[in-house]
Amino acid sequence: MANEQKPKQKLGFTIIKNDPTDGHKGFGIGALSLENVSPVIVDINEGIAKIEIGAMHARSDTERGVKFTLNREDSEGGKPYWLVWVTIDFREEGPYYAGVTACEMVVNREKRRGYKVLADHVNRMDKSMKRHIIVDQMDDKSKKILAEFLESHNKEMWERSEPKLRIDLGVESPGI
Repeated sequence: MANEQKPKQKLGFTIIKNDPTDGHKGFGIGALSLENVSPVIVDINEGIAKIEIGAMHARSDTERGVKFTLNREDSEGGKPYWLVWVTIDFREEGPYYAGVTACEMVVNREKRRGYKVLADHVNRMDKSMKRHIIVDQMDDKSKKILAEFLESHNKEMWERSEPKLRIDLGVESPGI
């Protein structure tokens, strides 16, 4: 009798739109909903921030056609970016920016190489979904770009957000 090898079981990650527990008690209970998370790319050199939904699966216009490594030298001379995970939640008063976490990224288009720590990107997305604000490693220019983007994107959501967001982005002084 030949020793048969079973194919390895693949572990799937299910992304479900809307509330997976809405109306039924079957498949999808406990699955993560990424509906309220948006990736924002901050282009430091250009001084702009924009939503790039493709970054949810590392397929943003900024990342496309680039091989990423953990070695900074591979992307030396490249453009610095921040990938910022922005999670929106709802209060009685309305929606607000609940989680905002930043991850470093460098892209060298000429070499078609980039630097990023994928595990960091995944962990920061998770932290954003858990309503954390982690922007302290960003430089002041990047913080300003992000703050202006979030405020101009939706002033009411910006104003309803926790003061920690505005304080950590350097646009509000902590109260005493």
